[in-house]
Amino acid sequence: MTSLVLGSRGGAEDVQVATAAVPAPAAPVPGAAGDGRGSVTLALADPNRPRRRPVPKALRRLLGPVLLVAFWQIGSSAGLIQSDVLAGPWTVLQSGWTLAADGTLGENLVISLRRVALGLALGVGAAVALALIAGLFQLGEDLVDAPVQIMRAVPILGLVPLAILWFGIGEQVKVFLVALGTAFPVYINTFAAIRGVDSRYVELARTVRLGRLALIRRVVLPGALPGFLVGLRFAFTVSWLILVVSEQINASSGIGYLMDQARTFNQTDIIVVGLAVYGVLGLLSDALVRLLERRALAWRRGLEAT
Repeated sequence: MTSLVLGSRGGAEDVQVATAAVPAPAAPVPGAAGDGRGSVTLALADPNRPRRRPVPKALRRLLGPVLLVAFWQIGSSAGLIQSDVLAGPWTVLQSGWTLAADGTLGENLVISLRRVALGLALGVGAAVALALIAGLFQLGEDLVDAPVQIMRAVPILGLVPLAILWFGIGEQVKVFLVALGTAFPVYINTFAAIRGVDSRYVELARTVRLGRLALIRRVVLPGALPGFLVGLRFAFTVSWLILVVSEQINASSGIGYLMDQARTFNQTDIIVVGLAVYGVLGLLSDALVRLLERRALAWRRGLEAT
């Protein structure tokens, strides 16, 4: 090992090279080449040997759920999981097919989708409007942000008694809870994205003398779009979580209503069917937002590549 030490003496620079002592050679290892008792064989890959094709990512992602269902079925068949605790996968599949065939599942699914759509439209619309007011104007932040943060700290389900007093036990209370729950993630992410717009783009817009409205439309809104889409993904997730509870508040229709009725009669298979429907809806909504994100932010990938 060699180290360089730089210094100066009398105005002239001298370079001293110190060489570390070379360690003594290690003792031969038994079985290694040259010890007289064996040799080491190096297995070299055959360049002509065809390479194994990698397993597609989609199949790898399915492996975990498939194993889970397989263990679930084995436990049910072996009697380790009682049917009154959790119905087996085959029983759940049969119940789901029966509900779909007689139209019960489809009818209640449409009602649940309508509630989520109305709640999301109201919640996302209000959140975007408040985020624009708070993000674009300092006075707007002073007036809007503090009340929103206070409301965000209150558990949504804790407002159920008050919401029932305001809206009764009809459709309004369910839509209100979904709207309230979905508004917060959209507001927080959109507000942060507006405040995080690159100042260089703002200065460039001012250099070319863009007006205030043009600045918002061409710089601020496109810059805040990624944050809005992140908030929208969270909003979809929250909407399904709230819908599970809100549809059990004296409801007469919806997936949550089916699950509540099944709980009354200890029908675990129908409860699992409802949970599976909610899970599939969550995955589909997330995939929809991801697709929208790829399409809407194609310009951003091109900008980052330059």
